[in-house]
Amino acid sequence: MVTEFESASAIDTYDLGCELGKKALPGEVYTLNGDLGAGKTVFAQGFAKGLGITDNVNSPTFTILQIYDKGRLTLYHFDVYRIADSSEMDEIGFDEYVYSDGVCLIEWAEYIEDILPEGYIRVDIKKDPEKGFDIRHITIDRPESKVND
Repeated sequence: MVTEFESASAIDTYDLGCELGKKALPGEVYTLNGDLGAGKTVFAQGFAKGLGITDNVNSPTFTILQIYDKGRLTLYHFDVYRIADSSEMDEIGFDEYVYSDGVCLIEWAEYIEDILPEGYIRVDIKKDPEKGFDIRHITIDRPESKVND
């Protein structure tokens, strides 16, 4: 099931992430795709808030993974921008996180698409400069088996 949103600000993007975080289920994997500065980390911050996480959430670009375990579910926040090959994910125990009772958010997931689990939820965030600097087009592609509305 594909759902589309138009975000007019970082607050809108944050709020959408927050709403999805409130509905997130154990074991779900969300991929966040979009250019630099599109709003992936802002979305992730809102998602964490929706899970009840109050820690400061930043993109884990240099550490690849940040774990936030003080919410309704543990959040495993990946940024795989610097991954040269998906086999590098074995070194950090990727499968242990993806097949856990927590929830995963994976920024730049297109770099490891070959190892993503079936049924992941794809979130695409695209800038829309023709409409304005802050406008984002957000598409959420959720497999039918994962619909929890």
